[in-house]
Amino acid sequence: MHTKKDIATFQDIQVLVNSFYDKVQKDELLAPIFNNVIQNHWPEHLEKMYRFWETVLLDANTYFGAPFLPHANLPVQHEHFEHWIALFMETIDTHFEGIKADEAKWRAGKMAVMFESKINYLSKNTLKPLM
Repeated sequence: MHTKKDIATFQDIQVLVNSFYDKVQKDELLAPIFNNVIQNHWPEHLEKMYRFWETVLLDANTYFGAPFLPHANLPVQHEHFEHWIALFMETIDTHFEGIKADEAKWRAGKMAVMFESKINYLSKNTLKPLM
């Protein structure tokens, strides 16, 4: 029986990010939104996501930024978040298992809830986000 490994290296982060965004770029629900916003800047976006997840999961401190702001005005609803998180969980489960893999799923779930809450709030209010 082949055992999957946990997320432990930058190369693991790249596998996670590349596999996930390969799915997103082809997904019927998510691709139109992501591809419209990112356009031909996928390499830069992927690099940011490598650094984000490396910082979150491997304590590397290589990501500096405000992850919510680029998402604040996306045309997304609850179904988009549900689908995004399902694809993310599927990607983790396909490639990894272990403490960091579980942490990645937990953090992604919390991030989806937070982003959805903020986007919903901003859609009902005229205030600009502070971060």
